[in-house]
Amino acid sequence: MSTVGLQKITKAFPDGTVAVDNVSLDVRDGEVMVLLGPSGCGKSTLLRIIAGLEDPTTGQLLLDGEPALDIPPRDRHVAMVFQDYALYPQLTVAGNIAFPLRLAGVSVEEQSERVADVAAALGIGELLNRKPSQLSGGQRQRVAMGRAIVRRPRLFLMDEPLSSLDSGLRAELRAEISSMVRDLGATTVYVTHDQAEALTVADRIAIMRRGVLQDVGTPAEVYGRPATMYVAALLGTPKINLLEAVVHVYDGSRVALRIGEQELNVPWDDLRARALAHYHGERIVVGLRAEALVAGGHELRGRVRYVEHHGHESLAYLDIGAFAVVIDDPTGPVTAPKLDRGFLARFRKRPDVQTVATTPEGRHTRRRAELAVRLGAAPDLQPGAPMGIGVHMDRVHFFDWAGARIDVGWR
Repeated sequence: MSTVGLQKITKAFPDGTVAVDNVSLDVRDGEVMVLLGPSGCGKSTLLRIIAGLEDPTTGQLLLDGEPALDIPPRDRHVAMVFQDYALYPQLTVAGNIAFPLRLAGVSVEEQSERVADVAAALGIGELLNRKPSQLSGGQRQRVAMGRAIVRRPRLFLMDEPLSSLDSGLRAELRAEISSMVRDLGATTVYVTHDQAEALTVADRIAIMRRGVLQDVGTPAEVYGRPATMYVAALLGTPKINLLEAVVHVYDGSRVALRIGEQELNVPWDDLRARALAHYHGERIVVGLRAEALVAGGHELRGRVRYVEHHGHESLAYLDIGAFAVVIDDPTGPVTAPKLDRGFLARFRKRPDVQTVATTPEGRHTRRRAELAVRLGAAPDLQPGAPMGIGVHMDRVHFFDWAGARIDVGWR
């Protein structure tokens, strides 16, 4: 058995930076938990705390239900796979994989047997006599994973193991990793900023932003019913359409969401209508994923601005006379880039772009919406063509202006 418990973990650095802010999270035995978020959100810091490479400022870490902050890293039975492979260039593949076994005093015969088994499972059995400099990026990552697996740890920690590989190889290896860790039955905490990687590998996903835990759930849960507007915007391709709307309640018979000059009606028998009614006369945000929209319906109307062709499907982007809400992610550099004042003046005068709110979720930027709708492989559409849009109301997401989900019986 191997479980991880993070209880109100906070990590603040001497310069005042709070990398992790009051995070509580449980990782179950044999589970693959993915920590997802942009660079600087605190996910790697959490991983280092679990490994014993960092101490939290406050909070408690439990391994198998026991306090673990005083346990040295070497005694935590943890194996870590790093982004940069961290292989020894002077050792062969076999030597790199066997290195932790040598430190543990395992016999030479057992070392050879375990290295051969792991290398065969990872498809690198014929590379055992090569040096890291003679390997491709994907092969080096397999060696790094083999070095972790050969220890037979109770807990795997993987810190963006695929981020330095090209997209094709990432897709191949993430499927292999997903299969491998489940075959081993080892508890795994996996850090990534790639949503496709997270949705493929995870049993559950913990989404972080600015050190704060935003949502935890299965891939289906965090995608289908995201806890916050930020989570909804982070997941999905194309990105979710987040539209500014004003709520109007009509005599307890329906709730109308005024989106630009159009109305999207929520029937009173939809349980969410009661929750939305509390926002009468207020602005909220309506989230519409492309799969919630059907060309040829009558709930909304728009004109085609442009079409993207992707071979198996096309995406039409429509102007429906509405404003989109874009969440500015504040995790980037603190220092603003130097732009010429003329450009800034022209940008600020644009009527379709303006900052409309600053909340705990960050700044919301308001701009003209381009509603993304999925179509067939080769639609006969021209820019400017009118289009009616149907809406699957059960797939629509509602958020208050601070970014929290509006729902009934949420998860």
